[in-house]
Amino acid sequence: MIRRVLSVIFLAWAIGFLWFATMLPQPAEDGVRTDAVIVPTGGAGRIPRGLAVLDEGLSRKMLVSGVDREVRPQEFAVQFGVSPQRMACCVTLGFAAVDTRSNAAETAKWVAQNEVRSLRLVTTDWHMRRAAGELARTLPASVTVVRDAVPSQPDVGTLFLEYHKLLASRAAGLADL
Repeated sequence: MIRRVLSVIFLAWAIGFLWFATMLPQPAEDGVRTDAVIVPTGGAGRIPRGLAVLDEGLSRKMLVSGVDREVRPQEFAVQFGVSPQRMACCVTLGFAAVDTRSNAAETAKWVAQNEVRSLRLVTTDWHMRRAAGELARTLPASVTVVRDAVPSQPDVGTLFLEYHKLLASRAAGLADL
């Protein structure tokens, strides 16, 4: 009996991992407008995609969450080719977050302070489900979240680790109920 239960658990885990690894989230549809764009640091292509959203006029403001405390706004601007005017009006660097859960907390605080009703979450495809789940638990239900995944070529190790982080995040979310 225990073997069967363990076999069913393993099969569910394996099917879940296969789904997770082969059905990665995709970029948002073209032309979708939001009040703001949120970019958690940590993956290639995230910040350039967020800045492109601003350049295309699809969002008015951008929060980059989880920036290292030693990074100065001017250094960020130089590295990513952001004008001083764009930094002053539209880009906020968030230094409070150190992980996905605190990215969500930092984002929720910034969203409330800036009266944001809709946001575009820009993160790597393999990170999107967990980041969006943490935001869903943290933001008011009235805030619309558009998922805009940055395509990547993750290795099996990255997918394996992120799948388990997603499972742990969902379990923690159930525990909060």
